[in-house]
Amino acid sequence: MKLNGTMIYQTDYQIDTVIEISTNNTLLLLGVNTLTGELLQFYYGKRIQNPLELIPQGRPRKGEEATPAYSSFGGGNSNAALWVTHADGALSTELIYQSHKIEQVDNNKSHIIILLKDKYYPFYVELNYSCYQQQDVIESWVVFFHNEQSNIVLNQYSSAELSIANQYEDYYLTSFQGLWERENTLQQEKLQMGKKVLDNRYGTWSSFGHNPSFMLSLGTPADEKQGEVIAAALAWSGCWNMTFNYSNGKLYHDTSDRRLLSITAGIDNVATDYHLQPGDKLNTPKFIMTYSDKGRGQASRNLHSWARRYKLLDGDLERPILLNSWEGLHFDFDEAKLLEMMDGTAAMGGEMFVLDDGWFGNNDKARNGPDRGLGDWQVNKQKLPNGLAYLAEQANERGLKFGLWVEPEMVNPDSELFKAHPEWVVQQPNREQILYRNQLILDLSNPLVQDFIFYSVSDILNQSPLISYIKWDCNRSFTNPGSQYLPKDQQTHIWFEYVSGLYKVYDRLIKAHPKVMFQACASGGGRIDYGMLMRNHEFWPSDNTDALQRVFIQWGTNYIYPAIATAAHVTLSPNIQTQRHTPLKFRFDVAMSGRLGLELKPEDMQEDELAFVKSAIQTYKLIRATIMFGDLYRLASPYDGHFAACMYVSQDAQKVIVFAYNICYKLGQIQPHIRLDGLQEDRKYVIREINKLDDHSHCSIENSVLSGDVLMTYGLSLNFTQEYDSAVLQLNMV
Repeated sequence: MKLNGTMIYQTDYQIDTVIEISTNNTLLLLGVNTLTGELLQFYYGKRIQNPLELIPQGRPRKGEEATPAYSSFGGGNSNAALWVTHADGALSTELIYQSHKIEQVDNNKSHIIILLKDKYYPFYVELNYSCYQQQDVIESWVVFFHNEQSNIVLNQYSSAELSIANQYEDYYLTSFQGLWERENTLQQEKLQMGKKVLDNRYGTWSSFGHNPSFMLSLGTPADEKQGEVIAAALAWSGCWNMTFNYSNGKLYHDTSDRRLLSITAGIDNVATDYHLQPGDKLNTPKFIMTYSDKGRGQASRNLHSWARRYKLLDGDLERPILLNSWEGLHFDFDEAKLLEMMDGTAAMGGEMFVLDDGWFGNNDKARNGPDRGLGDWQVNKQKLPNGLAYLAEQANERGLKFGLWVEPEMVNPDSELFKAHPEWVVQQPNREQILYRNQLILDLSNPLVQDFIFYSVSDILNQSPLISYIKWDCNRSFTNPGSQYLPKDQQTHIWFEYVSGLYKVYDRLIKAHPKVMFQACASGGGRIDYGMLMRNHEFWPSDNTDALQRVFIQWGTNYIYPAIATAAHVTLSPNIQTQRHTPLKFRFDVAMSGRLGLELKPEDMQEDELAFVKSAIQTYKLIRATIMFGDLYRLASPYDGHFAACMYVSQDAQKVIVFAYNICYKLGQIQPHIRLDGLQEDRKYVIREINKLDDHSHCSIENSVLSGDVLMTYGLSLNFTQEYDSAVLQLNMV
């Protein structure tokens, strides 16, 4: 390219403006090339003392070449973060730096805004970065607006782009894949030259197929304590795309070959074109990232700490122990059965009773199965003659809070709602409606539908003000996506507007009912993402409540998301999904590593079982704060052997809870030996085993007092002699 008649190659630099996007221990370094006006990324990783030394001037040496901070299609980059069709039909965009500003929100959070503009068109891109100092988290998103003569089309509009050039030869990707009842299964692979894509096109489910998150080891595979790691997640509850483009070649007019890994993340770019009118703005979902040079464990702790303080609803409040009616009763209940179940919940020491599906619809529309009732949110008078308010009062009289299941985004085709408003469902003209679970999806791009859902749920809460918890379910995905509300030339907006409409409904409900807790459920773990956790107190990780499989599901989930948001329930044995028999203690020990709950019929349990449940619940209440607000350390992965172990350490390192599970057993196998982590080396800890059955101990050094140094350097052994043995250890600083 030419500047004032002089040929200037893309790699000639005159960097006069440097932008440091930093936290206590990480740095994202950007700079503006004055010769071209381009905003470049030079570095992301551990914070360094003299970052200006990373900025080359003039012709860079091999390995010093920078990449665009936010690349656009048409300028020689075939894997751009942004692709725009301008009002005159032009397909290329050339972004030039305009200005930036830094806002100090508080002593821990800053906000950086960088304004870019197309070199020719009045098209603007605003890059936003929020930096959380103590948590070492950077949150980024993009805002688009323009003043062109007519609409432009955003064909691809990523939330973020992150590039790593020549620093490492190898990269190892950890992702979290799975579908219904097998969510968040760990998947690890070495990136090969070419393109690796994680994506989702379900529309309503964000975390089936793959969770919108990843961990990336740099150079060598990281473990829990060692290695460089980038962990990231997209806060979006619809379709998304994360692309890892690993190339070995030249960028623009580079004079030397080099290796480049470019990561883009945002809304999926298949059938999602967005037509933006002059003067309007579009905000992308937020991309959250952290860096650790102390392994995967520290990356997880960074995200967990950030989520509890900034993302999760009421992240500083303990979650109640609840009993959900579903696996105990399913649709087969009446008022008397529910009251009996409440009695059992209260007697065991539970704190909340949640009535699941089946409480609404009347006559031939009664919700006695999954095929009817959705959309008609009237209480079933035959099952519940005194209504929901009476049930909530009865729960309160027993010392319990009361919660309720809803699925307000859905409608059954024989409902009164669908008869009145068939135009309210997601559908295409001239296509047959496809039923999943005999239900259709309401079109949340339509403000009238948003109002209907808001008032349906809000009216329930207003009429029964003692309801303090909503389990919000979503049991199907898009097919033949289309909207009778959106114009014909904006049908591709439905993927974006549906989720935006859902968020608007949630935000209205939270504002109107600030004391109500919300749980995100979507056929189990179909909506585990930070967009949902902004608007919920917790999520339901999976409909699979088998304790053995929950070890794996919760293990994968907690790489990115905190234990306080992870609902884990003790259910019947044999398990309803797998028919597996597991001991009651094992089921409790697994569930206690998250937010403890139950799904069973207390009245069907034996006296010795009830006694253990009551004791376990009382134990959990004593250790709950450490689990919900403590730092997680993964000690032994279930993917690596016959047992698993993890631990939670309070912020002051005075209280510690260790969970260990024997997931299989063979004669002669080596007994588990684990080294603890996160303790203070020079302080001593007394060791106790809790939640024991028949006073049987699995720890030979119980009641010993040992230093943190010994426990972390040498560790301790556990005596597991059969499948599904488990232990919970409590360590207190003395």
